[in-house]
Amino acid sequence: MTQKDFTRGNGLLSSAEPVTPKIGIDDEGSRSSIAGSVMDDLAIAAPRIKYEVSSTRWIILGMFVIYSASNSMQWTQYAIIQDIVVKYYGVSNIAVSWTSMIYMLTYVPLIFPGSWLLDKTNLRVTTIIGSFGTCLGAWLKVFSVPQDMFWLGFMGQTVVAISQVFILNVPPRLAAVWFGADQVSSACSVGVFGNQLGVAVGFVLPPILVRASGTIEEIAADFRLMFYLVAGFTSVLFVFILLFFKAAPPNPPSAAADLGNSLDSNFLLSLKKLITNRNYVLLLISYGLNVGAFYAISTLLNQVILTYYPGANADAGRIGLVIVVAGMAGSVLCGLILDKTHRFKETTLSVYVASVIGMLIFTFTLDCGYIGVVYLSSILLGFFMTGYLPVGFEFASEVTYPEPEGTTSGILNAVVQVFGILTTLLYEWMLGSVGDRWANLTLCALLAAGAAITAAIRSDLRRQAAQNNHKG
Repeated sequence: MTQKDFTRGNGLLSSAEPVTPKIGIDDEGSRSSIAGSVMDDLAIAAPRIKYEVSSTRWIILGMFVIYSASNSMQWTQYAIIQDIVVKYYGVSNIAVSWTSMIYMLTYVPLIFPGSWLLDKTNLRVTTIIGSFGTCLGAWLKVFSVPQDMFWLGFMGQTVVAISQVFILNVPPRLAAVWFGADQVSSACSVGVFGNQLGVAVGFVLPPILVRASGTIEEIAADFRLMFYLVAGFTSVLFVFILLFFKAAPPNPPSAAADLGNSLDSNFLLSLKKLITNRNYVLLLISYGLNVGAFYAISTLLNQVILTYYPGANADAGRIGLVIVVAGMAGSVLCGLILDKTHRFKETTLSVYVASVIGMLIFTFTLDCGYIGVVYLSSILLGFFMTGYLPVGFEFASEVTYPEPEGTTSGILNAVVQVFGILTTLLYEWMLGSVGDRWANLTLCALLAAGAAITAAIRSDLRRQAAQNNHKG
């Protein structure tokens, strides 16, 4: 790989002077051993190279956060007002649930070409594609307001769902490309924060904009306003991304990022190494159980809350907001802790166990008769359960380094979608068959199993080792 204009202690390193060789990995040799060899070369060259972070990195991250939010805010757009959608369009509850689950279903088969595209192109290309799809899907829903056009709204929802393929696996990749070693975990947590921000808006906005007690004409007008607002917002955002979003900074921000750039990745070989990595496979299962439980609760929150608090449509949305906002705080705090301590396994396991406790408290306070208590238990649940998201991402990047972060997080999210669909279907069936108490206890049991699996993961921090090798 040719390095351009790196700052030396005594001047600039000419773009004609190679620092690290470009490496092709097309055989069955160990990528890790090759990585170690390259890191030795980087360590030798360390006195000559000063890695610098770009001053625009936070702007790029900010654009991604808003872009991610514009997609995820549409995830529960129908589900959080399920009773209104059923009444207005004359469709079944399961049809409305599928407007949320379609996000999970489309992701699984498309994440592999999506990860391959991110690996072979760059962040700018995939971000433009995803932003355009999010905008297109939002405009399709604008024309789905007539009561016989639910199918068109579902089509628009599907287009938006497909576009998330170019979002969910990006935070660890963007953090690694743009941020230094002492900020990468925090940057990843902020990137995940964007998805959570959108989910929060998606919980609270539809119940405010669409009146549950309105006439058919009033509900139609409310739907039209909501769809136009989202379509307009995503259109403006698409233009901004087209004009200002960049693929990468001029120079790598860290030795780990430099090594990642210097390796020619083989997508199929990366897949093979990932699925034979014991720690990564265990993390896939534990991460899937945690986030699958979150998906189930989020999709059916309206139904669960209205069971005990009839007419509390707005409260269902606000409780969803509380869960996600608390999770945002948890995400950022966990990211800061990881950057300061680099105790990835300990942090992951602690957050996971706290998620189990939070789910138990939520389960046994749901029927207390005081909705304010449900708000409080939702804060605890959200802080740890959704706060776990970036922690899992970063732990995965550590135990799989130097495999591409886009591929690592892509497979992680694909497994999450499978768990999400199965858990949501199970949760919905149990709500109708045995009630919410047993349904929620089942989620508690799944989370407990996930915590036990997390405890079995070895703390093999490969990315930290590479960075420390460079410093040495």
